[in-house]
Formats: sequence, C-alpha cells, structure tokens
Amino acid sequence: MQIMVLGAGVIGLTSAYYLNRAGHQVVIVDRHGDVAAETSFGNAGQLSYSYVAPLAGPGVLSKLPLWLTRKDSPVRLRPSMSPAQWRWCLQFALACSRKRSEITTRQLLSLSFASRTLIHQMLRDEPQLDFDFQQSGKLVLHRDAHAMQSAVDLLEFQRSLGCEQSALSADECVALEPALADMHKELAGGIYTSSEDTADCHRFCQGLAEILRARGVEFALHTPIDALRRSPRGHIEVRSNGTTLQAQNIVVAMGTGAARLLKPLGIDVPVYPLKGYSLTYHLDEPSAAPRVSVTDFARKVVYARLGNRLRVAGMADIEGYSRRPDPARLAALRAETAAFLPKVVADRGEVSEWTGLRPATPRGTPIIGATPYRNLWLNVGHGALGFTLAAGSAVLLTSCLENRADPVPSNAFALQ
Repeated sequence: MQIMVLGAGVIGLTSAYYLNRAGHQVVIVDRHGDVAAETSFGNAGQLSYSYVAPLAGPGVLSKLPLWLTRKDSPVRLRPSMSPAQWRWCLQFALACSRKRSEITTRQLLSLSFASRTLIHQMLRDEPQLDFDFQQSGKLVLHRDAHAMQSAVDLLEFQRSLGCEQSALSADECVALEPALADMHKELAGGIYTSSEDTADCHRFCQGLAEILRARGVEFALHTPIDALRRSPRGHIEVRSNGTTLQAQNIVVAMGTGAARLLKPLGIDVPVYPLKGYSLTYHLDEPSAAPRVSVTDFARKVVYARLGNRLRVAGMADIEGYSRRPDPARLAALRAETAAFLPKVVADRGEVSEWTGLRPATPRGTPIIGATPYRNLWLNVGHGALGFTLAAGSAVLLTSCLENRADPVPSNAFALQ
C-alpha cells in the first residue's frame, strides 16, 4: 500500500518505520525542515514503561486549588474563552476517579510493555542507532513520609500489573545514586524500578530518519498541511500549498495539530495541548548528575541523564496553542534544579531551554486506529508518553491498518 504519514515527530517516524518494515510504500509529510522539530525535540528523556498512570487520577482535583495558585505548581490553568479548553477540562475532571484511573493504567501498561520489547528489539536490529540509550532504572523520590507510605502500599497492586519495584530508605536511595547526597536529609525514601530506560528522543528521531531514507521512505519536508478534504469518491485527500497530495491511506500523527485538521471532517478527537518545559545541562563534571533516572514526586520534575547532559523537565500548562515560553516557569524549573542538584548548577556548563506542547487526551489514552473514512487513520494524543509508547503504538496502528490481530487490545485506543 501507499501510505502518507502526516507528522515527522517520534509518533510519525515510528509509524513509518513499522509500516515500511511491513512492506508498504511510505512518505512522511511535515511543515518543518527537519524531523522532531516540536514536541519530540526536548522531551523528558525517560522511557517510563511502568509509570504510565494518567494525570487524571484520584486525588488530583483536591490538589488543583493549591497548584493553580502557585507560580511553581506542576499544573497551571489559564482560562480562556475557548470551548475546546473547557470541554477538555470537564472531560478531565470526569476521568479523575479511582476506577477510571485503574482501567486507563492497565490499558497503557499493555501498550508500554509492548513498546519496551519493541525498542529493545529495534536496538538489536538497528545497531547504527545512537541516541544515548541507557537501561538506567528509575527512582521516584518522596520527601513526605505519608506519600512514601502510600507508594509502598501500592507496590502489590503494581506487581499485579507486571511492574517489579522495590521500596528504598533514604540511605538506600543515596547508596544507589550518590549524586543525591545533598538531598539526603529531605528524603523519606523512594521507589526503584530497574526496568526503565533513558534516551534522547530527538537523536532517536534523527537516527530513525536516516534508516528510513536508506530504505526508500520519502520525506516531504517544508510541506505544511493546510487541510484534509473528502474527494468525490469518498477518499480523504491532503491539501498543501494549493495542491492535492493523494495516497491510498493517510495516517495523522500530528500531535496537537490533529484536532484542528480533523474537525472539518466531522471527526472530534479530544486532544488538547499541555505546555511543558525542559532544561538541558551540558555537564563539565559528569559525577554531579545522577546516572539513574530520577523523579521528584512532590514537584513532578524529572531528571534524565543523556550521555554528558542532564535533561530536567516538568510542568503542564493548560493555556492553549501558544509555544511562547513563560520566563517564570523556566526560572522555577531552574530553581528546582538548583535546590535538588546544586552541584549540577554550580558546574557552570551550557544550559539549553525548551518549551513544547504535549498532545493530551483527558483520560490519558492515545487514539490509534481507524476513522469513519476508509483511508484515514489516527495515531495521536500520547501526552507526555509519546516516546515511551511510540513503538507499541506504531505496531498497533500497522496491525489495524492491515486488519491483523492486534498486539494489544485495540478497542482501548479506538476513536470513540
């Protein structure tokens, strides 16, 4: 089949990779001049297969009043007159139940575990891929004893879902990761998961693009997607710069741009942007930064080692489609890093800033598979888990497109 993939981020590129491996003729279309130019450029760097519980969970609504009044809060809402924003927020609130959260977590784990297997297989199949991949393990740190005990109480439930984790004391956390020594007195403990990985999503996308080009996949970059329209024969066509681009099948993998593109066709995808921030510290003294992937549970800030760099990421601003960075949010992230890892900040290495939009659904599950139009397919709405879920999502999409048995239950991710 001839398949056109719209979007050259990690979701579009992995979709193209597995479609090409299945023998299809693929072209990738993107408005930028290079791959991974937006959300995939500076993401958190964590492949957190066991940590996919949705943002919409029990207890979140009670925290929102405090979060929404603090400049350094993990989540911030700037209300607008946009009906899409308020509808997304209402659907998010309705999803904040224990039952819904547990269902969503189970669904996402099936996809993330499939992705872990596929990424490790890809590393064996494509030895030329070099993207600072490390099987680093992940340590979620708790400052509050009550929060730590709640995490310990969840260990059996997590094990029932296939997540092998262990509870560590503050001393054991520092023994595992000596770079945390300055934080020792503030720690109540941590939960360690050895199966988690870290990697540079941007470098992964660049390497995958080279592989795809060598295997005959075409790239139509600098090609903005103006609209999707229905042809007289009932097929969907792509309009770009006043011309029509045709393909037997079209895959929309455009992240936050998907909702706008699909709405004129009568397809309503509940994807809304959550603005996130990251800092990348270029380390002159590598021992100052942790080797283990670290998450500060209370602050919702993550730290991922990428070679001789440290990626620090966090925050979710619900404020629309603007990519303009907020200096106050970046300053808050810098302050968190200085308090958490003072030696990294004292290192005086180069620091890069990034702001991007995560394409999130209210429940936290991506939308993968068919649409009412027989040649139009979706792979959108992965939120902050795009890199983690990319490979599994791509294989699921390929299975749906070829009408084969699904590697994971596809109805959990189907367009409602």
